[in-house]
Amino acid sequence: MADDAESKHGGGKNGKKEGLSGSSFFTWFMVIALLGVWTSVAVVWFELVDYEEVLGKLGIYDADGDGDFDVEDAKVLLGLKERSVPAQPPSPDSEETIQPAEKSYVESEHKNADIELEEEIQSVLHEALHSQPDADFLADDLGAVESEPYEAPVSYEYDMDVEKTVTDPEAPDDRVHGDYNEDHEPKHEKQAETEDAAVEDLPEEVNEVTEPDEIIEDFDTDKDLSVESKHTEDVVATEPEESEMPAQAEDYSNDDLVGKSEKETEQDKTEKAKKKKKPKLLNKFDKTIKAELDAAEKLRKKGKVEEALRAFEALVNQYPQSPRARYGKAQSEDDLAEKMRSNEMLQKAINTYDEVVSLPNVPSDLIKLSLKREADRQQFLGRMRGSLVTLQKLVQLFPGDTSFKNDLGVGYLLIGDNSNAKRVYEEVLSLAPNDGFAKVHYGFILKAENKIAESIPYLKEGLESGDPGTDDGRFYFHLGDALQRMGDKEAYRWYELGYQRGHFASVWQRSLYNVKGLKAQPWWTARETGYTELVKSLEKNWKLIRDEGLAVMDKKRSLFLPEDENLREKGDWSQFTLWQQGRKNENACKSVPKTCALLERFPEATGCRRGQIKYSIMHPGTHVWPHTGPTNCRLRMHLGLVIPKEGCRIRCAQENRTWEEGKVLIFDDSFEHEVWQDAGSYRLIFIVDVWHPELSAQQRRTLPAI
Repeated sequence: MADDAESKHGGGKNGKKEGLSGSSFFTWFMVIALLGVWTSVAVVWFELVDYEEVLGKLGIYDADGDGDFDVEDAKVLLGLKERSVPAQPPSPDSEETIQPAEKSYVESEHKNADIELEEEIQSVLHEALHSQPDADFLADDLGAVESEPYEAPVSYEYDMDVEKTVTDPEAPDDRVHGDYNEDHEPKHEKQAETEDAAVEDLPEEVNEVTEPDEIIEDFDTDKDLSVESKHTEDVVATEPEESEMPAQAEDYSNDDLVGKSEKETEQDKTEKAKKKKKPKLLNKFDKTIKAELDAAEKLRKKGKVEEALRAFEALVNQYPQSPRARYGKAQSEDDLAEKMRSNEMLQKAINTYDEVVSLPNVPSDLIKLSLKREADRQQFLGRMRGSLVTLQKLVQLFPGDTSFKNDLGVGYLLIGDNSNAKRVYEEVLSLAPNDGFAKVHYGFILKAENKIAESIPYLKEGLESGDPGTDDGRFYFHLGDALQRMGDKEAYRWYELGYQRGHFASVWQRSLYNVKGLKAQPWWTARETGYTELVKSLEKNWKLIRDEGLAVMDKKRSLFLPEDENLREKGDWSQFTLWQQGRKNENACKSVPKTCALLERFPEATGCRRGQIKYSIMHPGTHVWPHTGPTNCRLRMHLGLVIPKEGCRIRCAQENRTWEEGKVLIFDDSFEHEVWQDAGSYRLIFIVDVWHPELSAQQRRTLPAI
């Protein structure tokens, strides 16, 4: 019994306790604790666990902005407490600064990641707690990204004020640019290629107030609102190869001549807000097939043009009454025309844009986009009258929109119908007296009518408005020229401003069709040009050239045509042209065969598609206004044939020179030049334009003719 009792109380046969005593339990506890401590030390010492990474992951769930994940964060995620995130200013000690554009991108990326993570957490919590139903997200609410609208300067291809390009090779070269013409583009003139051209887009803003739930995701509205575009011949549209650009603009932010104050008015802000809003493009039916439209549009936005076109064609076949599907088809054809450089495909796009408008229940914004793009593409292909019809349709459908009237005015100018253009701009100014775009164009028309004094306030106020489409080199050019003719020295302030804004290479060199980087100086020597053989040949044969020219003058029916483009303040000035834009006038050369045969040896002259070869006769009492040629791509040679002893001189930039019989003067006529003929008899010279010597052979082959 005793043994049983002892055993029961934990004793042993040898008088020792069997089992765990208090001291033994403590000993094992200490051993385990020490093992834990040493394990922790080992984990930290040998970096077996990246605690920063663990804490960073938990930090993502930090909902209250205190830097860690705790009970308060759980309450926020469970919806029991409102989120409160304190603003954290950037650290001044940061070694790397993020540029504004980069910063916005990084912040948006982080924001998107947080939103996705929070949505994931919320969905899990909602499933667990059954506290809220699943959210129903709309594709366009999440996907529509509002881009900042871009205002493109209007690029109208009309001739400049000094020398008008003409198709008649006998016409004088120096002309006032009083007509619009799609053959050239002053601001960004490009080189021609022999292939079909890629379609070019000039973005324009959308002015309609719209609702975001009617927008296809990432919809490309900027492209579709361009109206003015480049044009070439009907058969082949040219594609740019090398840009011709004016000099870099200087800082003109403090200039007090032109533009609005840097501080926007409330009205400006309101208008800008309106412009940022996207157009309504979906009717009720199209909203029901929005997912399919989005899928096709996504292909187009990703550059998968052929796939996008097939997708939109399938939608058109399935839903022929869908305006948005047909518009997407037109856009895809438009894109494909650019990719294929095919005018034939572009014509298909034009036809499809026109089909959109003929469908029932087309949203007004979609009508505007379709017709504007149709007019733009028609102009690109040289279908000016077709474009005019499209623009007229826009004005008829939306008579209150002055922007369409402005476009229509340009359409009239492009076909040389200045009277109708003038009527349109008068109507615009009666509705919107402060419309800067209408003012500069109205001033342009008045100046072309030789109403110099009347044109000045319209050109000046239009430029001062700072409205889109007014900051264009041609308007600075015309205003300065008009002021010069009125004897107002303020002209050079406007030329200076035009130079500062990058429209002119300098105050004196104001040509608008330029290849940048070419050597620029008013006067040249034969050695500097590299055309010494041509100069020697002209000077050696000057009497032959003179005699053939005099024989033409003696004919009863004069072949000399008067300069009739308002370059003369007074007097009598006529010219007889042998080559124009690199094309020989065979009939003219029959009258001066030896002279033409002599020139055939010099392709730098006969092949200069930006110049002329011609006789020029100026009678006493003639003064030619200060003017500039259209391009910096040529130099001009004057060979003296019959020169009075006194009274004839020419100024180029700030230097005057005189002619000598049998001698060649060489100058760059893209610089301002002026001529006086105050002698007692006529002056006869022979003019030969040559390519600028720094132009490459490729450039000489591909630059568009002027």
